[in-house]
Amino acid sequence: MTEAKRPAINWMDVLWLVLLAGLAVLPPVREPHKQFILLAFGVLQLTEAWLIARVPRRGPAYIIVLKIALATLLLDHTGEVPINSYYYPIYYLPAVTAAEYFGPWATLFWTSLASAAYCAYLYDPALQAYEINAEDYGRLAIRIVFFFLAAMVVNRFVIESRRQTQRYQELAGTLAETNRRLEQAQAEARRSERLAALGQLSAGLAHEIRNPLGVIKGSAEMLTQKLGDSNPLATELAGYISTETNRLSALVTRFLDFARPLHADLTPQDVTTVLDRALNDVAQLWKGGPVRVEKQYAADLPLVPLDESLCEQAFVNIVQNAYDAMGSSGGVLRVQVSQSRIETREGRSLEGVEVRIADSGPGIPPELREQIFNPFVTTKKSGVGLGLSIVSKIIDGHHGTIRIEPPGDPGGDGDRDLSAPGASGTGAQFVIFFPAASDQAAVGETAHLVIS
Repeated sequence: MTEAKRPAINWMDVLWLVLLAGLAVLPPVREPHKQFILLAFGVLQLTEAWLIARVPRRGPAYIIVLKIALATLLLDHTGEVPINSYYYPIYYLPAVTAAEYFGPWATLFWTSLASAAYCAYLYDPALQAYEINAEDYGRLAIRIVFFFLAAMVVNRFVIESRRQTQRYQELAGTLAETNRRLEQAQAEARRSERLAALGQLSAGLAHEIRNPLGVIKGSAEMLTQKLGDSNPLATELAGYISTETNRLSALVTRFLDFARPLHADLTPQDVTTVLDRALNDVAQLWKGGPVRVEKQYAADLPLVPLDESLCEQAFVNIVQNAYDAMGSSGGVLRVQVSQSRIETREGRSLEGVEVRIADSGPGIPPELREQIFNPFVTTKKSGVGLGLSIVSKIIDGHHGTIRIEPPGDPGGDGDRDLSAPGASGTGAQFVIFFPAASDQAAVGETAHLVIS
């Protein structure tokens, strides 16, 4: 049963009252029981929406039962022989009401109940004085069949109206989802334009800064050689200049890595091999607190089109950030690799491999999670904010996705595993998806990509 929503009083209710008032002034006029029953019909019509709103499941049934009872009483007071009363079409009201609120089978049931109430007058003692022949029974059958015809015609119209409404709602939902995806695509396009402009600016500045840095570094080294041990203070200051120049040079190199296009040679590989190499590289150079690495690699993982060097760079950056976040106190780094499937913006299902890297560090503030992959956004005091931007650029170039989820939340739905790192509300979890090599539509026709 589907509830039909109505306003409290509308023009249709007013029209019903006018029609009932018309029946009230028609013969028999001086029959107070008839006037009272018609008034009850009017009150019931006005309060129908209120009753259904208060009792949505049983309200329509109550309304139909009351209308059948009132119709039966009306016939009893509008004819010497009730079954011959000219007011017998009043039984159309409960039949049509059932058709409005219920499905076909329930409509047939309620119409049958109304017809049975009408036929009950066949056993009226007043009818015993009359002879009922086959033609009279035929007329009675015609009246009852018309009850059913009217009920089913209205029910079919109501069902079709509901279907159209559902189609419009589904269409509205589809349009809303399309608009959301379009807005997201436009936002990403604007972000790409800003990043492209920023990349060009960064490349120009980096080239202009690198040349004087080379001169400064060379001059500092020559000054150190000339002074030797004759002036320890000047030698120490020259060393500071050389060290800071090296740091600035490394910073300029990161700017260039962010700005320049990356050339990726994609070959189908096992992502766990590249991931293990990145984990070993970071662990060997780590000088902080002890970090326990927990690996959970699923079996029979599909091969993934990867550029080995670029993907190792991306993994190293994420793992290094995790180690730095845990710092001198150490912690737990959980790495999970499993087969996964995502839905693309075009509505196509895409198979691939999902990599989850979760640490037990302090985590990323919620206000930065949506911006952490933008340039110059960082949680490190000495960070520049280009590392994760380059990671995002590499992953996008592999037709993959990267996002942040709460630690211990494998589906991103808020249900956390209390045994996972950061289950107390701290830590960060990066989720990376790579399309499988078997999906040629995901990797394109060529194995060489320029990531700009």
